[in-house]
Amino acid sequence: MPFREINSKMVEATVTPGQKMFSQRGAMLAYKGEVSFTPNMTGGQGGLASMIGRRVANEATPLMTVEGNGTVMFGHGGHHIQVVQLTGDTLYVEADRLLAFDGTLQQGTMFMGSEGGVMGMVRGQVSGQGLFTTTLKGHGAVAVMAHGGVIELPITPSRPVHVDPQAYVAHHGDVRNKLSTALGWRDMVGRGSGEAFQLELSGSGAVYVQASEEKL
Repeated sequence: MPFREINSKMVEATVTPGQKMFSQRGAMLAYKGEVSFTPNMTGGQGGLASMIGRRVANEATPLMTVEGNGTVMFGHGGHHIQVVQLTGDTLYVEADRLLAFDGTLQQGTMFMGSEGGVMGMVRGQVSGQGLFTTTLKGHGAVAVMAHGGVIELPITPSRPVHVDPQAYVAHHGDVRNKLSTALGWRDMVGRGSGEAFQLELSGSGAVYVQASEEKL
Protein backbone atom coordinates (compact mmCIF):
# COMPACT_ATOMS: atom_id res chain seq x y z
CA MET A 1 0.00 0.00 0.00
CA PRO A 2 2.24 2.82 -1.21
CA PHE A 3 2.06 6.33 0.20
CA ARG A 4 1.89 9.37 -2.06
CA GLU A 5 3.64 12.41 -0.66
CA ILE A 6 1.35 15.45 -0.86
CA ASN A 7 4.01 17.68 0.67
CA SER A 8 6.74 17.32 3.29
CA LYS A 9 4.15 17.09 6.10
CA MET A 10 1.28 15.14 4.52
CA VAL A 11 0.93 11.79 2.78
CA GLU A 12 -1.98 10.05 1.08
CA ALA A 13 -2.63 6.30 1.17
CA THR A 14 -4.98 4.25 -0.99
CA VAL A 15 -7.06 1.74 0.99
CA THR A 16 -8.50 -1.22 -0.95
CA PRO A 17 -10.95 -3.95 0.11
CA GLY A 18 -9.29 -6.92 1.79
CA GLN A 19 -6.25 -4.91 2.86
CA LYS A 20 -5.61 -3.02 6.05
CA MET A 21 -3.13 -0.55 7.41
CA PHE A 22 -2.32 0.88 10.82
CA SER A 23 -1.96 4.52 11.79
CA GLN A 24 -1.27 6.49 14.91
CA ARG A 25 -4.46 7.74 16.54
CA GLY A 26 -5.11 11.33 15.56
CA ALA A 27 -3.04 11.05 12.37
CA MET A 28 -6.01 11.02 9.95
CA LEU A 29 -6.51 14.47 8.42
CA ALA A 30 -9.16 13.67 5.79
CA TYR A 31 -10.45 10.77 3.71
CA LYS A 32 -12.56 10.00 0.66
CA GLY A 33 -14.64 6.88 0.12
CA GLU A 34 -15.88 4.18 2.48
CA VAL A 35 -13.13 3.91 5.08
CA SER A 36 -13.37 2.74 8.70
CA PHE A 37 -11.04 3.53 11.61
CA THR A 38 -11.06 1.06 14.52
CA PRO A 39 -8.98 1.21 17.73
CA ASN A 40 -6.42 -1.58 17.53
CA MET A 41 -6.55 -3.75 20.65
CA THR A 42 -4.42 -6.69 19.50
CA GLY A 43 -1.03 -5.10 18.91
CA GLY A 44 -1.09 -5.21 15.11
CA GLN A 45 0.52 -8.12 13.29
CA GLY A 46 2.63 -8.86 16.36
CA GLY A 47 -0.47 -10.04 18.27
CA LEU A 48 -1.06 -9.95 22.01
CA ALA A 49 2.53 -10.80 22.98
CA SER A 50 3.81 -7.89 20.92
CA MET A 51 1.27 -5.55 22.50
CA ILE A 52 2.28 -6.63 26.02
CA GLY A 53 5.93 -6.19 25.10
CA ARG A 54 5.29 -2.65 23.91
CA ARG A 55 3.35 -1.77 27.06
CA VAL A 56 6.14 -3.06 29.30
CA ALA A 57 8.58 -1.11 27.15
CA ASN A 58 6.48 2.07 27.21
CA GLU A 59 6.17 1.61 23.46
CA ALA A 60 2.37 1.34 23.45
CA THR A 61 1.58 4.19 21.07
CA PRO A 62 -2.17 3.88 20.32
CA LEU A 63 -2.89 2.59 16.82
CA MET A 64 -5.94 2.59 14.59
CA THR A 65 -6.79 -0.14 12.08
CA VAL A 66 -7.73 1.44 8.74
CA GLU A 67 -9.86 -0.58 6.29
CA GLY A 68 -12.27 -0.05 3.42
CA ASN A 69 -12.18 1.44 -0.06
CA GLY A 70 -10.88 4.97 -0.54
CA THR A 71 -7.99 7.32 0.12
CA VAL A 72 -6.77 8.70 3.44
CA MET A 73 -4.56 11.71 4.11
CA PHE A 74 -2.25 11.48 7.11
CA GLY A 75 -0.19 14.00 9.05
CA HIS A 76 0.49 14.81 12.69
CA GLY A 77 1.68 17.85 14.59
CA GLY A 78 3.16 19.50 11.52
CA HIS A 79 6.06 17.03 11.61
CA HIS A 80 8.11 16.19 8.54
CA ILE A 81 7.16 12.78 7.09
CA GLN A 82 9.62 10.32 5.59
CA VAL A 83 8.31 7.30 3.66
CA VAL A 84 10.45 4.16 3.94
CA GLN A 85 9.97 1.25 1.52
CA LEU A 86 10.86 -2.16 2.99
CA THR A 87 11.75 -5.05 0.69
CA GLY A 88 11.97 -7.92 3.14
CA ASP A 89 14.25 -6.30 5.72
CA THR A 90 13.50 -4.86 9.17
CA LEU A 91 12.96 -1.25 10.17
CA TYR A 92 13.87 -0.22 13.73
CA VAL A 93 12.00 2.90 14.86
CA GLU A 94 10.64 4.46 18.04
CA ALA A 95 6.90 3.82 18.31
CA ASP A 96 5.94 7.48 18.72
CA ARG A 97 7.58 8.25 15.33
CA LEU A 98 5.23 5.90 13.46
CA LEU A 99 2.59 7.76 11.48
CA ALA A 100 1.17 4.88 9.40
CA PHE A 101 2.30 1.59 7.87
CA ASP A 102 1.16 -1.34 5.76
CA GLY A 103 -0.85 -3.99 7.59
CA THR A 104 1.22 -6.69 5.85
CA LEU A 105 4.30 -5.77 7.88
CA GLN A 106 5.11 -7.89 10.91
CA GLN A 107 5.29 -5.75 14.03
CA GLY A 108 7.40 -6.50 17.10
CA THR A 109 9.77 -5.04 19.68
CA MET A 110 13.49 -5.35 20.39
CA PHE A 111 15.25 -4.73 23.70
CA MET A 112 17.94 -2.18 22.94
CA GLY A 113 19.64 -2.77 26.28
CA SER A 114 20.83 -6.14 24.97
CA GLU A 115 22.73 -4.28 22.26
CA GLY A 116 25.52 -3.23 24.58
CA GLY A 117 24.16 -3.91 28.08
CA VAL A 118 24.63 -0.86 30.28
CA MET A 119 25.46 1.23 27.21
CA GLY A 120 22.00 0.46 25.92
CA MET A 121 20.62 1.98 29.11
CA VAL A 122 22.86 5.02 28.68
CA ARG A 123 21.56 5.36 25.12
CA GLY A 124 18.02 5.52 26.46
CA GLN A 125 18.94 8.20 28.97
CA VAL A 126 20.87 10.33 26.49
CA SER A 127 18.56 10.09 23.51
CA GLY A 128 15.30 10.09 25.43
CA GLN A 129 14.33 6.92 23.53
CA GLY A 130 13.03 3.80 25.23
CA LEU A 131 15.18 0.78 25.98
CA PHE A 132 12.86 -1.07 23.62
CA THR A 133 12.29 -0.07 20.02
CA THR A 134 9.57 -1.08 17.56
CA THR A 135 10.41 -3.31 14.61
CA LEU A 136 8.54 -3.63 11.31
CA LYS A 137 9.54 -6.45 8.98
CA GLY A 138 8.49 -7.56 5.49
CA HIS A 139 7.46 -5.93 2.23
CA GLY A 140 5.60 -2.65 2.44
CA ALA A 141 5.74 1.05 3.22
CA VAL A 142 6.15 2.94 6.49
CA ALA A 143 5.59 6.66 7.08
CA VAL A 144 7.70 7.97 9.97
CA MET A 145 7.76 11.43 11.56
CA ALA A 146 10.70 13.69 12.32
CA HIS A 147 11.60 17.30 13.07
CA GLY A 148 12.76 19.14 9.96
CA GLY A 149 14.03 17.29 6.92
CA VAL A 150 15.39 13.75 6.97
CA ILE A 151 18.46 12.39 5.21
CA GLU A 152 19.07 8.70 4.48
CA LEU A 153 22.70 7.71 5.06
CA PRO A 154 23.90 4.35 3.67
CA ILE A 155 25.78 2.04 6.02
CA THR A 156 28.37 -0.34 4.55
CA PRO A 157 30.72 -2.85 6.22
CA SER A 158 33.71 -0.65 5.39
CA ARG A 159 32.08 2.65 6.36
CA PRO A 160 30.10 2.80 9.62
CA VAL A 161 28.03 5.91 10.34
CA HIS A 162 28.12 7.97 13.54
CA VAL A 163 25.08 10.06 14.47
CA ASP A 164 23.95 12.22 17.36
CA PRO A 165 21.53 9.97 19.31
CA GLN A 166 19.01 12.81 19.51
CA ALA A 167 19.03 13.22 15.72
CA TYR A 168 18.49 9.48 15.12
CA VAL A 169 15.10 8.62 13.59
CA ALA A 170 15.27 4.98 12.42
CA HIS A 171 17.44 2.44 10.64
CA HIS A 172 16.97 -0.71 8.57
CA GLY A 173 19.07 -3.62 7.38
CA ASP A 174 21.62 -5.87 9.06
CA VAL A 175 22.96 -3.15 11.33
CA ARG A 176 24.66 -3.23 14.72
CA ASN A 177 24.63 -0.19 16.97
CA LYS A 178 26.65 0.90 19.96
CA LEU A 179 27.06 4.07 21.94
CA SER A 180 30.51 5.65 22.23
CA THR A 181 31.70 8.73 24.06
CA ALA A 182 32.96 11.73 22.15
CA LEU A 183 34.18 14.16 24.79
CA GLY A 184 35.58 17.31 23.27
CA TRP A 185 35.54 21.08 23.30
CA ARG A 186 31.78 21.22 22.90
CA ASP A 187 31.35 19.66 26.33
CA MET A 188 33.91 22.04 27.79
CA VAL A 189 31.72 25.00 26.85
CA GLY A 190 28.54 23.35 28.05
CA ARG A 191 27.07 22.31 24.71
CA GLY A 192 24.21 19.92 25.46
CA SER A 193 23.72 16.26 25.93
CA GLY A 194 23.90 14.59 22.57
CA GLU A 195 27.39 15.43 21.42
CA ALA A 196 28.91 13.78 24.50
CA PHE A 197 27.87 10.51 22.89
CA GLN A 198 27.75 9.15 19.36
CA LEU A 199 25.59 6.32 18.12
CA GLU A 200 27.76 4.17 15.87
CA LEU A 201 25.94 2.02 13.30
CA SER A 202 27.86 -0.60 11.35
CA GLY A 203 26.98 -3.40 8.94
CA SER A 204 24.80 -3.13 5.84
CA GLY A 205 21.73 -0.93 5.64
CA ALA A 206 20.77 2.70 6.12
CA VAL A 207 20.04 5.16 8.92
CA TYR A 208 17.61 8.07 8.84
CA VAL A 209 18.75 11.27 10.55
CA GLN A 210 16.60 14.34 11.25
CA ALA A 211 17.69 17.96 10.94
CA SER A 212 17.08 18.64 14.64
CA GLU A 213 17.89 17.35 18.11
CA GLU A 214 14.30 17.76 19.28
CA LYS A 215 12.16 14.84 20.39
CA LEU A 216 8.63 14.51 19.00
